[in-house]
Amino acid sequence: MWSLQNLLFTLCFASSQVISAAGLIRVSGYEGRETKVSCPYEEGYESYEKYLCRNECGDDDVLITTTRGKTDRYSIDDDKNKRVFTATISDLSSMDAGKYWCGVSRILTDIYTEVKLDVKPDRCCDHFAKVQGYEDSSVSINCSYKSEDRNNLKYICRGNQPSTCLQQAVVTSDIKQNGQFSINDDKISSKFTVTITNLTQKDSGMYLCGVHRNTGLDVFSGVELEVKEWCCMKSHTVSGIVGLPVTMECPYSPQHRTNIKFLCRGDHRNDCTVMVMSQHSSDQTDHRFTLQDDAASSSFLVTITELKAGDAGTYWCGSDPQWSVGNYTKIQLSVDAALPFYPVVFIVPTVLLALTFTLVVLYKYRCCKEQGINENRTTKTAEADDGMSEDNDYENQEVIVSSKQGTSKQQSTWHRGDEDAGEDQQDSVYQNFTTDDIYCNEVYVKANKR
Repeated sequence: MWSLQNLLFTLCFASSQVISAAGLIRVSGYEGRETKVSCPYEEGYESYEKYLCRNECGDDDVLITTTRGKTDRYSIDDDKNKRVFTATISDLSSMDAGKYWCGVSRILTDIYTEVKLDVKPDRCCDHFAKVQGYEDSSVSINCSYKSEDRNNLKYICRGNQPSTCLQQAVVTSDIKQNGQFSINDDKISSKFTVTITNLTQKDSGMYLCGVHRNTGLDVFSGVELEVKEWCCMKSHTVSGIVGLPVTMECPYSPQHRTNIKFLCRGDHRNDCTVMVMSQHSSDQTDHRFTLQDDAASSSFLVTITELKAGDAGTYWCGSDPQWSVGNYTKIQLSVDAALPFYPVVFIVPTVLLALTFTLVVLYKYRCCKEQGINENRTTKTAEADDGMSEDNDYENQEVIVSSKQGTSKQQSTWHRGDEDAGEDQQDSVYQNFTTDDIYCNEVYVKANKR
């Protein structure tokens, strides 16, 4: 009887142990990632087999045991000193969400602890607050949280992946400064502020404000930062020519009418050398730059006299010493060293006229020269003809005398010799004239006739 009572007592004790151990463990994870299920157990069960199972926890529902080590997506580790065994589920999917059991094997009835697994998509958030900033300036991002999270760790990371946000945090409330990022937690207003300095366009993108929780998933809120190019009221280009003046127009806000206006030169406004100011300054070394303010039109003009090739570059003109965004004009000045087009219009006709005049003079000179040659040739020809006539007369007299004294045979021989000499003389005369001489003589004769 005592043994039966003892047995009943043992069964009741065991049943009460199962019931008392059946607390609820809540676990969460992100799709594609892993989660760990930590299952504590009481002293005395260090050497017992532990396992993780699903559904009704039958033999087919057991996922991993300490005696089987590691399987496909499941692994288990038993820390006997802390009396906690941890089951790890990797590569989570939405199908993994649901109820699990942490089990400790015993001879009669196993000890079970219920586990509730929640699997969420690894992305955030449905709404992103819009924040804008400008290059080289700073911006502040405000992140609110619940009052119960006042003492929890706060942080911010880039991107929209919650599962790795804490590991990739750019700054946390434990480390308040990290390069260009700093964080300030105002626990009274339940808000922490992240400040980003020296902004560049690379800083644009999505950020997650995170609040760490000891149980469950961290809490996030999304922020989308847009970093705009720091620039101006206007941005344009101006071109000039070496040696000539050039004028640049700089508009300004009407509220800056009484402010000091200036023009500086440099690729970046943070590295800009002042060239001229509306107020006289002893720092101005290049007096080719002059500034004229026209308050009526809310603009001022800067003139550069005797432009040089080295004046080409980037200029900034403005009226706000704080370099506020939108109050400046960016000017890109180019300098052309080539001659402008308009002198060519006058030079080309002048050259053509000079060439034409030269050709006319040369033509007239050649014609006059040819006429002189023709005159000389005509004179010589006439003299030759006269000489021939006198010789013929003398020869004729000799022929008459000889004819009286000689025989008829000698007369016929003389006459025949005279005819041959005449033909030879005529051929020699024609041989001394070229085609050009004949043509020029004809021109000269015609000119004399006129």
